[in-house]
Amino acid sequence: MLAVFHETVAHPPQELRCPESTSGFPPKPGYRWRHPKNPDEILRDFLSSHPAHSFCATFSGGAALACLGPQAPHPSLLCQRFFCSFDEVYCIFVGSISNLSSLVREYGLCGRISNEALLVIEAYRTLRDRGPYPADKVVEDLAGSFAFVVYDNMTGAVFAALSGDGGVPLYWGIAADGSVVICDDVEIMKGSCAKSYAPFPTGCMFHSEGGLRSFEHPMNRMKAMPRVDSEGAMCGASFMVDAASKIAAIPRRGLRSFEHPMNRMKAMPRVDSEGAMCGASFMVDAASKIAAIPRVGSA
Repeated sequence: MLAVFHETVAHPPQELRCPESTSGFPPKPGYRWRHPKNPDEILRDFLSSHPAHSFCATFSGGAALACLGPQAPHPSLLCQRFFCSFDEVYCIFVGSISNLSSLVREYGLCGRISNEALLVIEAYRTLRDRGPYPADKVVEDLAGSFAFVVYDNMTGAVFAALSGDGGVPLYWGIAADGSVVICDDVEIMKGSCAKSYAPFPTGCMFHSEGGLRSFEHPMNRMKAMPRVDSEGAMCGASFMVDAASKIAAIPRRGLRSFEHPMNRMKAMPRVDSEGAMCGASFMVDAASKIAAIPRVGSA
C-alpha cells in the first residue's frame, strides 16, 4: 500500500528528514547521495512496479492512496489487503484483526461489517463524531497484526497505525516537496524518499492533528533516535517510546469548564444567609493551567 499526503494535510516529524548537511558520519567511499522524489513520481513508480494489480485514488485536497488489488498474490492471510470507503472516509488495511467478530458485535455492526478496513472506518467515525474517547484505547482494542491508513476526505484528516507485534512492515518518510509518504514496501520508500524515511514505530498511531503517539503507552512521549544505514549514511530518525518522559494527563472526569477547558477549577467557601458554612461553590482558576498534551510531529 502507498499513501501520500501534502504537508498542508499532514505534518510528519521533521526528524524524518535526512540530515545530510549536518551528518557527522561520512558515508562510505563511492557513495552517491540520492534525492527524494515528488508525489506524482512516487505514485507513478508504485503503479508501474505492479502494473497488473494496482490502482489508486487521488483527492483534490492533496492526498493520494494506492493499493494492490485482491487479485494480487499474497503469501498468507496475514498479508491480506483491503481498500474500502464509506461516507467519504477511505481506508487501506494490510494484515488481520483476530478479534474482528467480537468488535463487530461491540460496535453494534452485525450484518454491516464484512472486513477489517470497514471496521477501522467505523471506529474512526466513532472517534470523529461521538468523542471524547481516547483514540489509543480504540486502536489498542484491535488484536492481531495490521497496518492501516485512513483518509477523511470531508475533514482532510489522516489517521495511521501499526500493530505492536511488528508482524506487518510499514515505513514512512518525506517526499521532495515535504509531503508525508507511508508505504509497506521498503524498496518503494528508498526510491521515493532517498534517506528521508524510517520504519513506522510499532504500537504507534499518527494523526494529522495529534501527531505521533504510542497507543500501547499513551502517557509516554515519543523520542527520535538517530539512524545510520549499512552504507554509513545518516537517515531519517526512528522513533521509540521515551520511558522516562510522561505526558501530563488532562483529566477526563470531574468538573471542568467547557468555556475555559485549559484552566483548573477551584473551590470557594460559602456561607448562607444564616451565617452557616455550606458546600463550596466552584469557579475557574484563571491562574492555574492544565498542562497540554504535546503534539509530536504537528505544526
